[in-house]
Amino acid sequence: MTQNTSTVSNQVMWNRLISVVEEQAQALIRTAFSPSVREAGDLSAGVYDTKGQMLAQAVTGTPGHVNAMADSVAHFIRRIGYDNIFEGDVYITNDPWEGTGHLHDITVVTPSFHQGSHVGFLACTAHIVDIGGRGFGADANSIYEEGLYIPIMKFASKGEVDMTLINIVRGNVREPDQAIGDFYALATCNEIGHRRLIDMMTEFELSDLNDIADFILENSRRATLECIAALPPGKASGMMTIDGYSSPVDLKVSLDIQQDQILCDFTGTSGLDKKGINVPLVYTKAYACFALKCAIAPEIPNNAASLAPFVITAPVDTIVNAVHPAPVALRHIIGHMIPDAVYDALDKLLPDMVPAEGAGTLCNFQASLRPRTDKPASKNAVRAEVLTFNSGGSGARPHSDGLNATAFPSGVMTMPVEATEHTGPIIIWRKELRPDSGGAGKYRGGLGQYMEVGATEDHEFDFSAMFDRVDHPARGRQGGENGAAMTISRSDGSAMKGKGKQFVPAGQRVMLAMPGGAGYGAVSERDPELVKRDLSRGYISEQVARDDYGLSDEDIQL
Repeated sequence: MTQNTSTVSNQVMWNRLISVVEEQAQALIRTAFSPSVREAGDLSAGVYDTKGQMLAQAVTGTPGHVNAMADSVAHFIRRIGYDNIFEGDVYITNDPWEGTGHLHDITVVTPSFHQGSHVGFLACTAHIVDIGGRGFGADANSIYEEGLYIPIMKFASKGEVDMTLINIVRGNVREPDQAIGDFYALATCNEIGHRRLIDMMTEFELSDLNDIADFILENSRRATLECIAALPPGKASGMMTIDGYSSPVDLKVSLDIQQDQILCDFTGTSGLDKKGINVPLVYTKAYACFALKCAIAPEIPNNAASLAPFVITAPVDTIVNAVHPAPVALRHIIGHMIPDAVYDALDKLLPDMVPAEGAGTLCNFQASLRPRTDKPASKNAVRAEVLTFNSGGSGARPHSDGLNATAFPSGVMTMPVEATEHTGPIIIWRKELRPDSGGAGKYRGGLGQYMEVGATEDHEFDFSAMFDRVDHPARGRQGGENGAAMTISRSDGSAMKGKGKQFVPAGQRVMLAMPGGAGYGAVSERDPELVKRDLSRGYISEQVARDDYGLSDEDIQL
């Protein structure tokens, strides 16, 4: 049957592919065991051609997953081999360098067959709560301490699940039912994607995806290159300093906008850290590409061709190009800061286009709860691992305020209190917006949050902190003010670190004030009516309205 189709038909099929992978992602959300997937959307899904080129990604998901996963399917093909790919197979890995950056992300790839022929791949990734080792945190000194490593291998061969793998995983993780449940959810997610893909191919009478793949990739490449060609050529450097683990980290970026590509190089960035905040290059590429694409070609769907003109490089053994066996569990702490570093350079070339700095890094923590040891606990006391995702404020934009408690660049959602407390004997005593945390400016930075975290009476816990912006708050842009810094302490006043596992006795709480986004533009240019609005909503205090924005006592009383 001929496969010559019109541009309109190809566009319809392209949109249909995006719908296919979005349903694939939603299936994962509905069936996942881990609350980080179910409640926060820490996942991705995509469809690939037989060469491993990403054709479409789900709207639901994170750049760190989907842009890293864009490279990973080619690794699966290389490791498995075309001669060993069969209908009914399912492949799996959590390799940080051939997957999405750390051991806690499970990537599953499924070959799709139609009428007996291999036509493509479905792939998905999800973060699981525990993979063994020291647990999710920055405390490891090498990858070997961070958990169980699963090389690229077959989870199922011709429909038969590898029970040896299942038993090995169950014997090495703290939450075996949850982990194995997520393995099956990932495999099922791909199966849903496969079914919808075959439905589409049957409807449009396609025997393969070759023509539609060529259409998608060629049009995406051309459109992206047109966006780049419309920019003024130029070079600029950017730099930002963030907390790091035991010493500050410098991120240095050089941008070179050329006629047909944008080069982004991280030479000069700090070297490897001894602890697990290092970043594999695949994750650095994911967020650097995302930052550039958001600014330059936001309307072009994400796929292999639309990402290709953004060329990301970094010297080996810098903190943004860590190689085996560097510890990388918290690679997101540095990785989520990369867009702000890139934007520091891009703002010099394309003013009035990029936002001010925001909280950047997700305000994650994991609590390892257990029966209290200072005195006898009741028989109802249990052990549990609770991971929760939270957000500071995003930076103000050139023409609007920053978003409150919103994760940029990751896009991961803040987890509801009810969902968090359902996963173990943890209590969230307080969770509310943090007034005055958004940096002042013509446009105000987004607000962070307050949280107070404790456990039920019979429990103590280890608190694994995964925060930044403690010593280096978000910087304002074009005259805007900095956002508020992150603070963390125990309820008894004891200081706590921004990163690392720390003990919290029974009866104590962890007091968190999450960072705010920075302001954009001079404070003197802010519309007084917006200041009054912020005051009435409780976003700013009377003192800030008066001291920072110059609001009169008369206006404050109105």
